[in-house]
Amino acid sequence: MKTFYSCRCFYTKNIFLKQFGIHIQYENKKQFISQFEKVLRDKGCDTEQQLEDVVTQIQEEIDRRRGLGRASLARRTVISATYRPLHADIYKLKEEYLAPEFLDLVALCKTKGVTADVVRKRLHTQDGNRMYMFQVFQQGFCDLFLEELEHFENSDCPKGRPNTMNKYGILLNELGFDEDFINPLRENYLTPITSILFPDWGGNDLDSHKAFIVTYKLGDDLDLSYHYDNAEITLNVALGKVFDGGTLYFGDMRTERRTETYSRYDHEPLFGLLHRGQHLHGAMPIEDGERYNLIIWMRSSRVRNQRCPMCDDEPDLVEAVGFGDGFTREEPVVDVCTAS
Repeated sequence: MKTFYSCRCFYTKNIFLKQFGIHIQYENKKQFISQFEKVLRDKGCDTEQQLEDVVTQIQEEIDRRRGLGRASLARRTVISATYRPLHADIYKLKEEYLAPEFLDLVALCKTKGVTADVVRKRLHTQDGNRMYMFQVFQQGFCDLFLEELEHFENSDCPKGRPNTMNKYGILLNELGFDEDFINPLRENYLTPITSILFPDWGGNDLDSHKAFIVTYKLGDDLDLSYHYDNAEITLNVALGKVFDGGTLYFGDMRTERRTETYSRYDHEPLFGLLHRGQHLHGAMPIEDGERYNLIIWMRSSRVRNQRCPMCDDEPDLVEAVGFGDGFTREEPVVDVCTAS
């Protein structure tokens, strides 16, 4: 079992201020004011007190990040001891939960000598931007999964938010889905696909992940600002529910911003969208109903050990709980070039 780490930049960079729709860097108050005061004032942060309130909010977020691992372990301990699953069987992955189309795709990708061109012809693609759609789960499983998620949401158990941009959702490792569900899904089913479609992004050696549920509904989170993921490859699966709006939109890769044109993607229940984590994207506001999505950020330590995708520097490693952010202390054995 590998030991995984986080990069120290997690405590200073990519801090999202939702009310202003921007990510900021915070080394200290002087640096922050110098770098971001004008931007914030242009966005309506007009008074000194408002600016002080933002600084306090940032410092609270940094403190939260520093205690994230311990807090997650504490929540998971409580959940394990007190939560009674509604559908205990679904915590272990079974092939009967997976769509025949998905199983056929996995089998094709495991075929000796198969090429990416052959695999792509079997997939729904989006504008040649290396975004691939395919059905992942059976309807029956999604129905049970949604019932389980709602059962947990309605419980008194503590709940951690998925990330700084989503205040509502569920961390699946805390609920107990990592070991027997997400791990084998990544290792046995998703990696054969990503190894063919994304070899230049570590698709053949995805050794960790962060899996979570995001929910959107009126009165809670409505949309998702333009961003990129802390992942080499992301799978985003629509689990179901009835909703209007919430269209996903994709632009350029983070390091290749050239145009202001976007590809649109309307999520279909049971279908997943597979894309590169550094592909900039967001979600339009939901207009009605309720939407549940399973997000799996898949990571390759061989790729990110060379350059942190969040700060673009060699990672400055700090101890982490579980998979952390997917870094290891092992020497990298491949030289990953800039992907096209």
